Amino acid sequence: MSNKSDATAKETEGRLESALGELTGDAGHQLKGKAKQVQALAMNAAEDLKQGAKSVADKVSDAANQLADRLD
Repeated sequence: MSNKSDATAKETEGRLESALGELTGDAGHQLKGKAKQVQALAMNAAEDLKQGAKSVADKVSDAANQLADRLD
C-alpha cells in the first residue's frame, strides 16, 4: 500500500473514531480520532516532501545530463 493510501486510511479511521466519540460522549475516542487525523496530515506532508525532493533531483539530473551531452 502506498503512503498516500496509508494516510487516507488513517484519516478515515480518525474521522470514524472521532465521530464515535462524539456520538457516545467519550472524550478519549474524540481525542484519539483527532490525533489520527493529525497523523494522517503529517503522513501526507511527508509524502509531498519526498515527491518534491524527487522532482528536484530528477530536474538536476536531467540538467547535468544535458550539460554533459553539450560537452561531448
